[in-house]
Amino acid sequence: MVELGKTCHLPVVKHVEFGVYLNADAFGQVLLPRKYVPEQCEIGDEIEVFIYLDSEDTPIATTRKPLAQVGEFAYLKTVATGRYGAFLDWGLDKDLLLPFSEQRQQAEEGRSYLVYVHVNRADERIVASAKIDKFIDKTPANYRNGEQVNIIVAGKSDLGQKVIVNQQHWGVIHQSDLFRNVRYGQALTAFIKQVRADGKLDIVLQKHDREALDAQSQQILKRLNQAAGFLPFSDKTSPEVIYAELGMSKKAFKKAIGGLYKAGKIEISDEGIRTAE
Repeated sequence: MVELGKTCHLPVVKHVEFGVYLNADAFGQVLLPRKYVPEQCEIGDEIEVFIYLDSEDTPIATTRKPLAQVGEFAYLKTVATGRYGAFLDWGLDKDLLLPFSEQRQQAEEGRSYLVYVHVNRADERIVASAKIDKFIDKTPANYRNGEQVNIIVAGKSDLGQKVIVNQQHWGVIHQSDLFRNVRYGQALTAFIKQVRADGKLDIVLQKHDREALDAQSQQILKRLNQAAGFLPFSDKTSPEVIYAELGMSKKAFKKAIGGLYKAGKIEISDEGIRTAE
């Protein structure tokens, strides 16, 4: 099914001087401009395209990938403002309108905003909304503890950082689990720490299961080998340095070196850790 604001695969039905026409079902024949037509394109070939509206509100195709499709959240930069609202760069020739009615605060040129991309049913145009809460799925989330998810950082809360999980649900990274700085609008890979009884989601940036611990232990041993058997990291080392150097939280680091010490593979001192003799 071909949907406005979504990527799809469409067959070529006609060549013209300025491009090719694709069969887009209910949208009829949609133009793919010449600059996007693949070389040696033939009638009947299927091309992956994104369908949106041109400056005359006519459906048009492009092979460029937008920064967000209809039904997705994204952190987009304002490139201009006008009489109808702000215009956001979403990676296509025509910018995305953020109407005044969908702004939480007046958008300013050069600033970025977390928005939801949707079709305005009043005029069937693709627009953005900064009022993101109304687009979040409020039904109980169906996730497993430890499951990998994609998140977008959506602001601070009393508990830590609010995040949008898999483009659908609210989640939170508790302050105690924040071992590195994250930025508003940043897209990250994360994990479900737990699905609480009320259906809300606790998120962590690193898994803490046996598989993750083994991988972190091997990472430390590898770095020790590369550093002639000594690393200047200890309980006094800041979490930021641990993450920058080893790519893990300080909590994970302490657990990993504790296991390596018990296994007799490393020695621990105030100065750091070294390979056991």
